[in-house]
Amino acid sequence: KMLSPCSKVGDPRPGQPYKGGDFYAFLPDNREGQKTAMLLKKAFEHGLTFQIKSCNGEERVTWGLIPHKTSWDGGKARNGYPDAQYLREVCTVL
Repeated sequence: KMLSPCSKVGDPRPGQPYKGGDFYAFLPDNREGQKTAMLLKKAFEHGLTFQIKSCNGEERVTWGLIPHKTSWDGGKARNGYPDAQYLREVCTVL
């Protein structure tokens, strides 16, 4: 378990322990993908990538509101590629 270093707006139970996790996201290695990676890094530095949610009385880290591709395949329905609009949509959100 990790301890929240400080209370932030949006924490369901500020100061209480919460579970972390492993998070992976995929971008194409091209100009648009690299631009998106820079914007995602800025979002991360500003605390916008993740959020803490309460689920069955347990707090855990989850993805925030920024959409991420968590699979190379499966298409849009499975948060994967192919998805021709993803880079445009995520850059609009960012």
